[in-house]
Amino acid sequence: MPATPASRYAISRMRQFGRHTLLLLGASLIIGQVHGTGTEAQRTRFRQAYVSAQQGGDTWRTQAQGLETYALFPYLEAASLEHDLRQLDRARVDAYLARYPNLIPANDLRRDFLGELARRKDWTTFSAMYQPGQGDGLTCYALQASLSRGQPLDFNRDLADLWKKPSLPNACDPVIAAAHDQGLLTTERLWSRIQTAADAGKGGTVASLAPWLPPQDALAAQHIAQAMNDPSRAVADAKSWPDTPRNRQAVVLGVQRLARRQSTAADVAWTNLSPRFTLDEQQRGAVLNSLALFHATDFDEGALDRLEALPPGAQTDATREWRVRVALARQNWTAALTALDALDESQKQDGEWRYFRAMVLGKLGRAGESRTGYQSVAQEATFFGFLAADRLDTSYAICPSTMASDAARERALLADPGLDRAFELYAVGLQKQARREWTQALANATPETQRLAADLAYRQGWYDRAVFGLSSGDALRLYEQRFPLARQDGVVEQAGQAGIEASWAYAIIRAESAWMTDARSGADARGLMQLLPDTASNVARRNGLPWNGGESLYDPPTNIVLGTRYLAQMAARYNGAPWLASAAYNAGPGRVDQWLAARGSLDPDLFIVSIPYKETREYVARVMAFAVIYDWRLNGNAVPIGSRLTRIGQTYALPTSATVRKPVACPAPAVVKAVPATPATTLQPLPAAASSTEEPQQ
Repeated sequence: MPATPASRYAISRMRQFGRHTLLLLGASLIIGQVHGTGTEAQRTRFRQAYVSAQQGGDTWRTQAQGLETYALFPYLEAASLEHDLRQLDRARVDAYLARYPNLIPANDLRRDFLGELARRKDWTTFSAMYQPGQGDGLTCYALQASLSRGQPLDFNRDLADLWKKPSLPNACDPVIAAAHDQGLLTTERLWSRIQTAADAGKGGTVASLAPWLPPQDALAAQHIAQAMNDPSRAVADAKSWPDTPRNRQAVVLGVQRLARRQSTAADVAWTNLSPRFTLDEQQRGAVLNSLALFHATDFDEGALDRLEALPPGAQTDATREWRVRVALARQNWTAALTALDALDESQKQDGEWRYFRAMVLGKLGRAGESRTGYQSVAQEATFFGFLAADRLDTSYAICPSTMASDAARERALLADPGLDRAFELYAVGLQKQARREWTQALANATPETQRLAADLAYRQGWYDRAVFGLSSGDALRLYEQRFPLARQDGVVEQAGQAGIEASWAYAIIRAESAWMTDARSGADARGLMQLLPDTASNVARRNGLPWNGGESLYDPPTNIVLGTRYLAQMAARYNGAPWLASAAYNAGPGRVDQWLAARGSLDPDLFIVSIPYKETREYVARVMAFAVIYDWRLNGNAVPIGSRLTRIGQTYALPTSATVRKPVACPAPAVVKAVPATPATTLQPLPAAASSTEEPQQ
């Protein structure tokens, strides 16, 4: 019998632990000196016992003798029970849950055992152990249990909340089928969920529900699904569709989706289809929005005219901003100022647009207004703030603050069992579990307590907790904690050997992983510098370095050695320019080469503002700002950001002792702006939404 989704999750999680445990437990000896209340002897014994516990059985108990009072002892038995999930009976699980109620490993075990019971179809035991609120999968298993007892479904009681979800786990398929058989899925309800799925870009859900509709409705739903999944085919077939409301929706979706991929082909489709369908003003506006936006990101000649011609109801934040971007890239300063004036008030306050407004005013001969604009932006420690300071030839506005240590309060923090477990888990190398305990322990803490905990984590080497925990208000001025140097990982030395600036390497680490050594992206990029295994293997071979497989990328020194060499490789491709190399590091050199071919004559700031990918555009700005901050952290001053933004085709020379450096000063009053803590590539990518306002993604 195939594993259920929940049991597959448990098995996958145990396999993941098996792959990573030895490396992570070993890496814990070098990634930091985080300490809870445990001793080094206890941690050493725990590491050994944990490896055994992951193999199941009771062998681990011998190695764990004397650890019964250690904060992480519950994790040992949980690891063994998770391994033996398929052989467990309820008594053993209940005994563990009774000993450790409300602990994270206990909640995990309950959830995973419920998934195993569902696999066994032991609905009696499942119902006895089930607790609501553990996810849609277990909710649907609970409904399967009710169905097994002959209890009919009630839509409002059992399905109303699930029905609002654009997609559901496989465990819900039998429940939805039963609801259909019981006549609960009316045409109105089916269309309601189809619309929810379409709005969320879930074409698969639309396709799965279509057959349950009446024949004509089913055909229309299939058209909507086709428009989402295969827009080229949909717009071709639409020539023979009748002009009905649902088919109009499918036509709009199809042209919008096609515009993302082939804006010119979408133009042709729109020309052919718009006369055939009675579209309302909102639908026409949505299509015109998509066509204008994606012609803009394709850098087409007529993009600015399209954006300027959009009716007010068809404009969005994205099209308003791209109107500015295209005008700037075309160096049409009058059009750029008009576009800047057309931004929403909230957009106008953004430092990016204030900077470019100052630039445009200067280009139009309004020097006084331009200088005033630059002075305002230069008060901020951001990419555009640093650019503005360079324009004015003034100091960078970095206003550091410090936190006084409080030994008594730190002891009180560590007295919290959850936070103690968090520090101990990090100390033994179980970082994912450590973050979960951290989040749970501080969920209801005051901002001051959270700040104190983040500072404590920083001082004990757990840097990512400081990065994520100090991300708003006055905490933004805690540069020491938010931009750690972590010299023990050899960044300075390896950057020097690779022939790149250490401040740039630090900035890449900070932007890529926020110092999470176990970070892994949806694309399988790993570790501090988020290297793909294939890329790392090629870099190692090219540089004559040892390569021990993808798992070795979770080892900080290994990751940094290979990551700095890859950065150097990207820099060499672009005449040493760190800003172009950063763009290539994020989007790939092939994409950057395409952009250079289209607009390689632009000044760097104008090139960056016109990068089609929102993620890459923001990534380059973030990395270059971080490089300034790390330069200051390392040297007390910084190479001007303008020096790093060499014109395309010019060679960037590494700083020397003779390089003119920029001083740092704190303006009064200090102005701080939030810089995202979340690394750009460590999150699973979201599906493309149906909205036309979304920019191209990597």
